[in-house]
Amino acid sequence: MDTLNSFGVQVRITGINRGPTVTRYEVQPSAGVKIAKITSLADDIALNLAAGGVRIEAPIPGKPAVGIEVANAHKDMVGIREILESRQFTESKSKLSFAVGKDIDGNIILGDIAKMPHMIIAGATGSGKSVCTNGIIMSILYHAKPTEVKLVLIDPKIVEFKIYDGIPHLLIPVVTDPRKAAGALNWATQEMDRRYALCASYNVRDLKDFNALAAKREDLDPLPQIVIVIDEFADLMMTSSKEVEDAVCRIAQKARAAGMHLIIATQRPTADVITGLIKSNVPSRIALSVKSQMDSRNILDVGGAEKLLGHGDMLYFPNGLPKPVRVQGCYCSTEEIERVVGYIKEEAKAEYSHDIMEAVEQSMPAVKGERFEDDSSDRAEGDDELIDRAIDVVVELGQASTSSLQRKLKLGYARAARIMDELEEMGVIGPHEGAKPRKVLISPQQAAERRMRRQESN
Repeated sequence: MDTLNSFGVQVRITGINRGPTVTRYEVQPSAGVKIAKITSLADDIALNLAAGGVRIEAPIPGKPAVGIEVANAHKDMVGIREILESRQFTESKSKLSFAVGKDIDGNIILGDIAKMPHMIIAGATGSGKSVCTNGIIMSILYHAKPTEVKLVLIDPKIVEFKIYDGIPHLLIPVVTDPRKAAGALNWATQEMDRRYALCASYNVRDLKDFNALAAKREDLDPLPQIVIVIDEFADLMMTSSKEVEDAVCRIAQKARAAGMHLIIATQRPTADVITGLIKSNVPSRIALSVKSQMDSRNILDVGGAEKLLGHGDMLYFPNGLPKPVRVQGCYCSTEEIERVVGYIKEEAKAEYSHDIMEAVEQSMPAVKGERFEDDSSDRAEGDDELIDRAIDVVVELGQASTSSLQRKLKLGYARAARIMDELEEMGVIGPHEGAKPRKVLISPQQAAERRMRRQESN
């Protein structure tokens, strides 16, 4: 008050709210006082209060007052357990509800990915971006069965999501290769089109209606919702920007009705990473502490995130809200994640879809200069020797898949698939069994005997 009065700005305090991270002073300006006068004094207020940071919200939505947010000397941690055990979360009907944190009034804030339907999370190093992303994944693990929600986790940094490998909610193992990540996004566009065609064939509008129909019919299996979480989006854009941007935009434009959702996290919220096309198609945002007002505008289209305090202090801006809401994000430690993941793995094992893994391999963008063996002829020269090598590969691995032949023998998808068909005709491997890998039907000794017979016949 003294600071404002000293600059000739007459106001009166109408309320004080202490949140976990900041205290908000609600002030009502006197008649004739412009709001711009108050907002221009943020640095002077911070100086006089010796506060770590001051942010001014003018006006507070739904109130005839200006909010002056001052950092607390002692911050209160918001634990994820408190949110997950709250009545709001346990009674939430959406399987994609997740814990966000607490607002300045101390209210529990929940999000719903199904309503968003896609989201960008951005913040500088140390802002709490990874903790926020892990909180979303943990919320899904607590609230949804593996048959209800499936996850595709893309982690170019390698270390962030590896802890989740082996949980039954995963469709495929955690993706760490940027090219394979682009392939996973391309697969997602194909899966989206397949789901739309399926809904059209049964005259239903979306996945929710399809699953309601499947519950009434024995010949239909319900489809899970799919959440694709990308940890460091900037790495993908550096590797395959055109393919990644095209796939993200297609998913963001159409995938909601197919029950598929994107969560994109990055610590580089620049215009070359979060492009205009991506921003226009991904409506929900979480901005954590960033370095500049320009970065804040790239995320939210408004400034303010540069005034945040870090460590989970965020501006939460879901689709449908007129302005961002300041929230202290919930904290989830690595030890908590390890205990939860360990318990889930004890109860159920991951059953990765080998069909999807092969489709991802097939959809990977080509690398300049990379050469695979020629796929052009039906029976290329040297195929007999190649089949011998393929037999050695599947016998050594104890299972057979097209993607493993591609990797081990440096083959294109079409030729590897043909060799798989030939191995089945020869009785080396068993028939296709859905998501499971094909069984190998011969022993190493039988494989060696076959090779000797062929050499003798030659």
